[in-house]
Amino acid sequence: MAMPRVVGAETLDNLAVDDPAATRSRRDLRRVHRAMATRSIVSRALRSAIVSTPATRPLQVLEIGAGDGSLLLGVARGLAPTWPPVNLTLLDAQPLVERETIESYSELGWNVVPTVRDVLDWAAAITDPLLPKSATARWDLIVANLFLHHFEDADLAGLLGAIAARSDRLFACEPRRAWVALAGSQLLGALGVSALTRADAVLSVHAGFKGRELSALWPIRTAEWRLHEYPAGLFSHCFRAERAEVI
Repeated sequence: MAMPRVVGAETLDNLAVDDPAATRSRRDLRRVHRAMATRSIVSRALRSAIVSTPATRPLQVLEIGAGDGSLLLGVARGLAPTWPPVNLTLLDAQPLVERETIESYSELGWNVVPTVRDVLDWAAAITDPLLPKSATARWDLIVANLFLHHFEDADLAGLLGAIAARSDRLFACEPRRAWVALAGSQLLGALGVSALTRADAVLSVHAGFKGRELSALWPIRTAEWRLHEYPAGLFSHCFRAERAEVI
């Protein structure tokens, strides 16, 4: 049977930062990422994505929907020995990044700037309000982890348009919209996560992606860009976009 994409409002997105249920759910998400092997999936993709970039300046990296920054921190620990220094901006609508997380990034040589802003406001700005203009014309890399699925196609197309205009690379790891992933989301109670997390996980799968749905929304489908969309494991769906000139 077909499984149409349906975007529903996830409860965690509408809770206050200090709500105990939100704190519990963010902690649950770390378990979910381990079960989905998200860190390994992202690490493999980013390790190959930056291989051709000369180490003549810090990389300018933006994570959208960064949450508390902990997932990318785990990825950074594996990448730091082979990557140049990184200027990382963690963008989220809520102030979730803790001082200890920033210090952990600093130990790896990654300079971190947490920024609180709605990503659609960022996308709608005439010029990029976050990119250090003295450093480079575009972000070297934009990363999204379990984030793009929150948006209906119209808003998502606008967001991808801004990303295409302001970056050289995008990597997104999203929920895979498939029956096996839906079954997995309904069994998350085995990990000891809350009812809120279980309910949001089901909504995430219904809002996830399959096939070449993200590629179809990408604004530039010419030889200027290389697009690669693929399932990863049982539960994840990945999308890579790279300017041909930087490959």
